[in-house]
Amino acid sequence: MSEVPNIHVALLPSAGMGHLTPFLRLAAMFVHHNCHVTLITTHPTVSKSESDLISKFHSSFPQVNQLHFHLLPLPDSASATKDDPFFLRFEAIRSSSHLLPSLLSSVSPPLSSFVYDMTLISPLLQVADSLGVPHYILFTSSATMFSFFSYFPTVSASLPTLTDVEIPGVSSIPRSSIPPLLLVPNSLFGNIFNEDSPKLTKLHGVLINTFEELEAQSLEALNGGKVVKELPPVYTVGPFVPGEFEKEDQRGAPMKWLDDKAKGSVVYVSFGSRTAMGRDQMREIGEGLVRSGSMFLWVVKGKKVDREEEEEGLEGVLGLEFVEKIKERGLVVKEWVNQGEILDHEAVGGFVSHCGWNSVVEAAWYGVPIMGWPLGGDQKINAEVVSKRGWGMWNKDWGWEGESVVKGEEIGKAIRKMMNDESLRIKAAEVKEAARKAISVGGGCEVTLQKLIEKWNKT
Repeated sequence: MSEVPNIHVALLPSAGMGHLTPFLRLAAMFVHHNCHVTLITTHPTVSKSESDLISKFHSSFPQVNQLHFHLLPLPDSASATKDDPFFLRFEAIRSSSHLLPSLLSSVSPPLSSFVYDMTLISPLLQVADSLGVPHYILFTSSATMFSFFSYFPTVSASLPTLTDVEIPGVSSIPRSSIPPLLLVPNSLFGNIFNEDSPKLTKLHGVLINTFEELEAQSLEALNGGKVVKELPPVYTVGPFVPGEFEKEDQRGAPMKWLDDKAKGSVVYVSFGSRTAMGRDQMREIGEGLVRSGSMFLWVVKGKKVDREEEEEGLEGVLGLEFVEKIKERGLVVKEWVNQGEILDHEAVGGFVSHCGWNSVVEAAWYGVPIMGWPLGGDQKINAEVVSKRGWGMWNKDWGWEGESVVKGEEIGKAIRKMMNDESLRIKAAEVKEAARKAISVGGGCEVTLQKLIEKWNKT
């Protein structure tokens, strides 16, 4: 790798593991390309998982400069709302952003580039302009979702009456797939979307954790000016690969449990770091897993924020009778797991996922078929990416989380279909090969990173 000692990149992630993890993986990529990296970490974090991962990252990469960004408290009126705690943290970072120029003014060598989270565009534009450096966002979802985000100013006024959003050159997004909070008046998420999406043309570029073979149509439309004229370049810097810093110090119970299971026999079930389902739905999932006939590893999340996890055990969540019934067929855990290691295990033959984008890209990297169960946000749009690429499926009738309880019989039938579909396995293997090619020498990710670094070296 050529030496580029003068390149200095500052990275600012937002709240939640779904935003933090891709930033840390991107930081590791820049380090491996011999860039100076400054990681701006907000304090306090919302979840324990975030602070733990940041600590592990810095232990693995002591050469990365860490800047502690202490946030100002939100007004009492905002803190007292029932909004998602992660969205409240987005707002806290935005409202504290005026503190960043003085924080970054002392870094050395001078910054070559500033990459910040997709939820921080409006306030960070002013910060980046004051620093006088090229600035980019890392869009922590799919290129298809970014096309919707880019096109949003065109349709936002008519959103209440729209049945579908026709994005030029991309696809039609049905109303049922639009992130639900965009349809809720004055939601924090909706307000950020409305304020930031018209300002995308002021960025120097957009980095996305994807690759050409995964989303060729959306990428061509975005960079070809079909979605929005004068949109900055979209750079494919994926797939982001889980790093060594994410691995556990010791092999946990899930990995040991998988070791003696037959190849491709286990279905892995996880709905991400932020999704806490109702008890009735969790019990139906349990029933569905038993009915599926497959061995299963199920990660249960009782509350949205892990610092608030209740003391109640699995018996209290799922019922003693069910916990006893599954002992022969499955393992249910409530603690944090290393998803990359699980998906990489040869015993895992399918993944029941909410289709958060990090999970989708990890499944692509490891070549694991997906049964999508989108529950909120961008997840139906992401699930459709998986379905169109052919290595997964999803039931469009199940609705968003909390709209209705999906019965165990339906869940079991869908899991059986995924686990028995040879065409999904073939397609998953093809996607895996394309993902590996993208980060190899001469691959799309590698070429894109080199171009960016060369560009920054000339400025």
